[in-house]
Amino acid sequence: MARRRVFGCTLNVLVISIVVLLGLMAISFSSGAIGRAIFGGEASGIFAVPPPHHELPANQISPGLPVTNTMIVSWISILVLFVSFFTATRKMKLVPKGLQNFVEFLYESAANFVEDAAGKENGRRFFPIVVTIFLFVVTNAWLALIPGFGTITINGAPLLRGANTDINLPLALAVVAFFAIEYWGFTSKGLKRYIKEFCNLTPFRQCLAQLLRGKIKPALSNLFNGVIGLFTGFLEILSHLIRMVSFTFRLFGNMTAGEILILAITFIIPWVLPLPFYGLELFFGFVQALIFGGLTLSFACAAVMTKEE
Repeated sequence: MARRRVFGCTLNVLVISIVVLLGLMAISFSSGAIGRAIFGGEASGIFAVPPPHHELPANQISPGLPVTNTMIVSWISILVLFVSFFTATRKMKLVPKGLQNFVEFLYESAANFVEDAAGKENGRRFFPIVVTIFLFVVTNAWLALIPGFGTITINGAPLLRGANTDINLPLALAVVAFFAIEYWGFTSKGLKRYIKEFCNLTPFRQCLAQLLRGKIKPALSNLFNGVIGLFTGFLEILSHLIRMVSFTFRLFGNMTAGEILILAITFIIPWVLPLPFYGLELFFGFVQALIFGGLTLSFACAAVMTKEE
C-alpha cells in the first residue's frame, strides 16, 4: 500500500511537472518572434525580448573612461578565481571537504594532464601558464551565460559582455602563450641551438671552404642545401608567428558565434526553449578553454623536444 502511494505521488508530481513545462514552452514559443509572427500581437513585460544586436568592438562604459565592458568582465573573472582559490586554501584540512576538495581535485587533474604530456620536470614549468589560461578562458565563458548578464546598460551600451568575444583578450592570451613557448624553447636548448633550428649557416660555411679549395661541385651542393635550409627556417618562423593568429581567431570566432547564437535563439523563442543551447554553450566554453590550454601545452612540448626525441 505504501509503495502504491509513493508511486502515485511520484506519478502526480511527474505529470504536473510535464504540464507546467509544456505550458512554459507554449508561452515561450508564443511570445517569441516566430510565435508573434504566427499568432500576432506583441510580447510585453518579462516576455519582451528585444531584437538581437551585436557589435564586434567592445563598448566603453563612459566616454571619458578608457574601460570597456569586456575589461570589467575579465576583472570579475580574476576576482572570482582569486576568491575561490583563496577561500578553498585559507583553512586547509587534512581531509578536504567542500570547496577545498573540489580545488584539490581540479589541481590534481590539471597537474596529471600536463605532466602526462610534458613529463614531470617540464610539466611543473608549463603548469602555471597552461592552467591559468584554461581557468581564465572557461571562467570568462561561463560568466557570460549567467541570466541577465548583458541586460544592464550604461549610456545605451551593455555594462557586461563576454570577455572572450573581445578580440583584444584572445590576442593578449595568444601573445602570452607565444612568448612563454619561445622562452621555454631556448631555455631548454640554449639560445644558440634554438636559433640554429631556424637558421643553420653550416652549409654556407662548408660551401665557402670548398670554394677556397677549388671544389666547385660540392660547394654548389652545400649552397643549394643552405638555401633550402634558410627557406624552411623562414617557414618555421612564419608558422610560429601564425600561431598567435590561429589562437586569437579560434577563440574569438567561436565564442562570438556562440554569443550571437544565444541572442538569436532567445529572440526567436525566449525563456524555456533556449535552455539546451545554454547547456551546449557551457560545454563549448569548456572545450574552447581546453583547446587553448592544450595547444599551448603541445607547442611547448614541441619547443623543448630535441630532434632526436
